[in-house]
Amino acid sequence: MADRNQTALVVVDVQQAFDDAEYWGRRNNPSCEANVASLIAAWRATRRPLVYVRHEFETHDHAFKDVVTGEPDLDAWLREHGIHAIALCGITTDHCVETTARMGANLGYDVLFALDATHTFDRTGPDGTVMTADELARATATSLHEEFATIVRTRDLV
Repeated sequence: MADRNQTALVVVDVQQAFDDAEYWGRRNNPSCEANVASLIAAWRATRRPLVYVRHEFETHDHAFKDVVTGEPDLDAWLREHGIHAIALCGITTDHCVETTARMGANLGYDVLFALDATHTFDRTGPDGTVMTADELARATATSLHEEFATIVRTRDLV
């Protein structure tokens, strides 16, 4: 596991737009935001590097949720500060956070993926079959683990 003092916490898309249950549907992991808040608090308390990523929606409010403030450029900021490892949390597990993990690994970062500090939504596949949010989260963890990221829990990082 990466040196925790040299690991930046990257909070991905923890935005109010994802609270629109009518649009997004059923989600998993009701503890996501509390775990994200714990990670942010731990990083702030130990003065470790902390960055936020925000998706700019065309149809939804892209404001951060109350636990998140700021908007630095991720790769440039990490490289400028000599950071070689990132811990990821945020929304959605199988899209934005997974993509960040894959890109981070491809760019040479050691990636820690805090699965219990992410959430996603049920999705309908091209064959009409619904995959639950929990199934999608497990699939993401399985496809990332030991290739693009190390899957961890919030308690492993705080």
